[in-house]
Amino acid sequence: MRVLGIEGTAWAASAALYDSEADSFLLETDAYVPESGGIDPRESADHMADAIPAVVGTVLEHARETAASADRRADEPAIDAVAFSQGPGLGPCLRIVATAARALADTLDVPLVGVNHMIAHLEIGRHRSGFADPICLNASGANAHLLAYRNDPGSDASPGSSAERSVPDGGRYRVVGETMDTGVGNALDKVARHAGLSHPGGPKLERAAREGDPIELPYVVKGMDFSFAGIVTAAQDALDDGVPIEDVAAGLQETIFAMLAEVSERALALTGSDELVLGGGVGNNDRLRGMLESMCDDRGAAFFAPDPRFLGDNAAMIALTGAKMAAAGDTMSIADSAVRPDYRPEEVHVSWREPPREEPGAAEPRGIAAPGDALERRGAEAVVEVGEDRVWKRRLPKSYRHPALDERLRGQRTRQEATLTARARRAGVPAPVVLDVDLESATLTTTVMGDRDLQAGLSAAALERVGEHLARLHAAGVIHGDPTTRNVRVREGSGDASAEEPRVALIDFGLGYDSRHVEDRAMDLHVLEQTVHGTAADPAPLVAAFERGYRAQGDPAVFERLREIEGRGRYQ
Repeated sequence: MRVLGIEGTAWAASAALYDSEADSFLLETDAYVPESGGIDPRESADHMADAIPAVVGTVLEHARETAASADRRADEPAIDAVAFSQGPGLGPCLRIVATAARALADTLDVPLVGVNHMIAHLEIGRHRSGFADPICLNASGANAHLLAYRNDPGSDASPGSSAERSVPDGGRYRVVGETMDTGVGNALDKVARHAGLSHPGGPKLERAAREGDPIELPYVVKGMDFSFAGIVTAAQDALDDGVPIEDVAAGLQETIFAMLAEVSERALALTGSDELVLGGGVGNNDRLRGMLESMCDDRGAAFFAPDPRFLGDNAAMIALTGAKMAAAGDTMSIADSAVRPDYRPEEVHVSWREPPREEPGAAEPRGIAAPGDALERRGAEAVVEVGEDRVWKRRLPKSYRHPALDERLRGQRTRQEATLTARARRAGVPAPVVLDVDLESATLTTTVMGDRDLQAGLSAAALERVGEHLARLHAAGVIHGDPTTRNVRVREGSGDASAEEPRVALIDFGLGYDSRHVEDRAMDLHVLEQTVHGTAADPAPLVAAFERGYRAQGDPAVFERLREIEGRGRYQ
């Protein structure tokens, strides 16, 4: 199959030919570069209108010239389908690309395929790596999020998604973590512009950071989500105070990229995956790739970053994903091909993938000891050894983080966990008893709680108890900070639908803090619910049970803020 792909979500006017038989690409890109400041949507659209005909013409001419060598008859079209970036992106740019794609598909009388731009980043990484079921970190200018695949065919399709069309059953990519404000590339560009650097600012900051001594900046990880706005403001303030750009750039990279590496490791731990692929233009940064590779090496996971030409916005990933969709019969009529500037990846019904080797979350913990020995498991930030009556949790140094940042986080989180675990128990929330705290080695010794993670067997009854416990915790002024289903422990034989009183406990308060603000309480709920949505085949009844438990004792205003937070995803 030969598919012509057209990309034009923001700055890159790009066209590509993908030949599935030869597994080869021809890629042509004409990028818009603003004279000053950031990307102007109207200027970018004007550039797109001028550049798209040229790049498409070049690729189409190549397709025609090579048709004979691809065993095409003279009366056959040179391509089998036209794929285009349907969204997310800038509306004016998307409409120009869609118009070109419709016209070409209609003229050649070949199928039309609308591709989600963010999923295309994942698919080209998955294809080039050969990985079966990876987690994908998308680190682009306008976004930053983590995607994981779930084989749960589209019962919850949203209007306009391909699940409404007659396509084979499949699953969905779920967002298991994302930025709650700005994209990672945009965050870097904002600081670069403040320093007087031209667009794109990321590569210039990367060069400056090589000569700098990193300054301390806020580190904002909230469960699986993260935020860059406060870091950007602090970096801009440092520049205003006369701190050299080299030191600010170094601090910015060490902080932001460490956050991305940490949430990537959390996603691997949450889903049980041992494969990570990187997508997005920021993936060209050597320091980010080095951090992710180091994290995966330490964890025993495989890491892959595509060639630079496939990392930024490019039509090759659109053509490849379009070919997979077309082969599965997932095409569209011109009447149904409206662009979708807010097109989120979890709305896409994935028709072209085989089921994963095993359900996410089902993997056994790494490092199971021999019978009769203590059980040791590797989490996202610590090694946990479980004995007969106690647990030793050691926050090991992270080789991917700058030593000063790593020391700060390990000490801070160990102290927080010890303090807040004790406060949770005083508030009537089932939690371990802290037996010993060793700050020098960042080690906690606690009692054993339960015998399995909630993730090993999600149930409505257990999640209702979690809601009740979280409401009590919030009433005591404590925010858990990381209430994922890996941080809930359940007693064996409880937690099934028939159990009236499942014994459920909260653990791992290392990201917790003191607050009575409704925003912080709602973020706790968001983290838990996002985890359920990212790993459960049928999340709706589980989330409903959790909210029912919280409502029984919690502040109703939290749910108003939770609904607002749910709409903050970059493309909501």
